[in-house]
Amino acid sequence: MNELKKEQNTPAVKTAALHNLGCKVNAYEMDVMEELLRENGYRIVPFTEPADVVIVNTCTVTNIADRKSRQMLHRAKKLNPNGIVVAVGCYVQTGLEGALKDAGIDLCIGNNKKGELVQLIADYLGLQSKDKTLGNRSVIDVNAECAYEDMQLKKISEHTRAYIKIQDGCNQFCTYCIIPYARGRVRSRRPEEILTEVRSLAQAGCREFVVTGIHISSYGYDLAFPDKRPMANQFHEESLLKLLQDMEQIPGVERIRLSSLEPRIITPSFAQGIAALKTICPHFHLSLQSGSDTVLKRMNRQYTTADFARCTELLREVFDRPAITTDIIVGFPGETEAEFEETLAFAEQIGFYEMHIFKYSKRKGTPAATMPGQLTEAQKAERSDRLEAVERRLSETFRSDRIGSTSEVLFEEYQQIDGRQYLVGHTREYIKVAVTSPDDLTGQTRSICLGEPLTDGIMQAAIC
Repeated sequence: MNELKKEQNTPAVKTAALHNLGCKVNAYEMDVMEELLRENGYRIVPFTEPADVVIVNTCTVTNIADRKSRQMLHRAKKLNPNGIVVAVGCYVQTGLEGALKDAGIDLCIGNNKKGELVQLIADYLGLQSKDKTLGNRSVIDVNAECAYEDMQLKKISEHTRAYIKIQDGCNQFCTYCIIPYARGRVRSRRPEEILTEVRSLAQAGCREFVVTGIHISSYGYDLAFPDKRPMANQFHEESLLKLLQDMEQIPGVERIRLSSLEPRIITPSFAQGIAALKTICPHFHLSLQSGSDTVLKRMNRQYTTADFARCTELLREVFDRPAITTDIIVGFPGETEAEFEETLAFAEQIGFYEMHIFKYSKRKGTPAATMPGQLTEAQKAERSDRLEAVERRLSETFRSDRIGSTSEVLFEEYQQIDGRQYLVGHTREYIKVAVTSPDDLTGQTRSICLGEPLTDGIMQAAIC
């Protein structure tokens, strides 16, 4: 009888479901939030199952992203009418007024408060009268915030690769972008905190670390010059290079991959510095956005195509055939056919490995949204198709040029391709390859000889 009474008095384990929208930074932060929930006794269930708490990590980079965030929040409430739906992140940060009116949202948590998720949920549950911002405690003005919100990730769902967030915020204010308003000014994470996290994940078996953030090229400037007013052209390549050098010294770190870089950080000294590191992957994502100087000026990108080309030349001088990838927006307001042709020609000139192509999407609150010369969706789609054809050809050329060469692959998982099981992974240049092997080599690196394409975007390989 006493055992039964004790069992009846034991509080039920709360369940939580999570869904992430948006960038790699959001994905990292969602992993930390899931870890925090587990550590505090929550049982994580699939998003499609009923849960006591549902967290949607939102995105606001475009109006379409806003709409997807709202749709996912409404779906969460429909699936969990008796649960608490928590809207987290960028959509809340830039659209709080709408979020407060939305009956599908119970609790709003902005950026720089994600690390307090568990406590904020507990505080909300303890309220008699439900307040979506807990008296303005769960959503703060990130534009006035100077401190980086440290979030430590102890475990990873992948056993081979981990994203490491090193900074938050952006000072660039490109005319199409809402992110500086959603994420605030540049705030860098203390190097010792980053290295502690990397060391822990390396001990857990992770071999590749992807350095990410909202604008990692600005890393360390605020730490080096804390009294200077935030301005757009703030780079401190010494801080980023020193961090990478320190990461390389950690036992178990086999690869370091850099996420999107500002082209202007690629100086001769920086290029030579990273080339001296044995762990750096020769795969560089330099965000271009347009191959037309006049469009770049309207975008407030603060460099020219000649500047960008010189950056790629520097990388190719110190690395053997590095993979250079980029982002390009087509159909920016006022983009003429001649300007778009310049983008096509520049893409050919640089010879990108991959291009992530986006049709311009208005974002309310940005200067570009009210610029004259807005293109139709049909015009943007037609230009996107033409650029994608160039992208496919350049990507195929990059891979074909490596047939018969030897490379190193970090194997990640098994995958079914055309009814056959392969072990797949990526080279240092981020070429995806597939091999057949009687041994489970997941999480291990091997030298391979690259063969013919197996399927779209995947090359066959044989272990040397």
